[in-house]
Amino acid sequence: MRVDSPSTLKRRRLTTIDPMDSESAKAKLESAKQKFGREIRVFETSTTSPTPNEEPEDFYEFTAEDYYRILATKKQDTFLKTRKIREAEEAARRSRITKTVIRVRFPDNCTLETTFHPSETIESLVDLLKKVVAHPELPFYIFTTPPKKQVKDMSQDFYSAGFIPGAIVYFSYDLPNGDSSAVSGSYLQEDVLSLKGLEIIPEQEEPVEAAPEPVMASSSPAVPERKPTDKKPTKPKWLKL
Repeated sequence: MRVDSPSTLKRRRLTTIDPMDSESAKAKLESAKQKFGREIRVFETSTTSPTPNEEPEDFYEFTAEDYYRILATKKQDTFLKTRKIREAEEAARRSRITKTVIRVRFPDNCTLETTFHPSETIESLVDLLKKVVAHPELPFYIFTTPPKKQVKDMSQDFYSAGFIPGAIVYFSYDLPNGDSSAVSGSYLQEDVLSLKGLEIIPEQEEPVEAAPEPVMASSSPAVPERKPTDKKPTKPKWLKL
């Protein structure tokens, strides 16, 4: 399963320069939000972009050494932390995560991006896909990779599934013997494809440099003049005339 961190989920987005284009993009995205019930983004995954080096399948096999190492860690945690403390820490971790970014990649290199609350179930993602795909009447499934694993438990929430803070899942039609003759054209509906590359990026104000303060010429502090004292001279006591 490939789970992305926020830094990994960053991608290059199309910025609209013309104010008219920006308003049009904003209107399209808002219309899609009203229609599908959540904000969605569509972009194309470049086939020429370098792909990360994937490990062989046996790299992901769970060995006996892994089992005993995890078992030893769990025993240590059991002795050091009570059940209530562990539950409190888990609840605190869940409360800090307010959204998860899910990307669905289609075989035609299109990617659909949307956000969910971690407490929502995977069924909500499937319901959204039924609204946006071009052939909702055909059976389909989603899977993660590597290794390839079909997502079957739709009642599981995104947090429990490990899809936090984001994840990439893959779309495939569930056709007999992999027959794709019934599928023609794009995997997404035309109005969804029209959102490809649209993004609203708020304009950032250019920082205004503060005018430098005038530097006053430093002058040496004035030394007060000593005034002569008008004291009469007195003769010492030891002097006798």
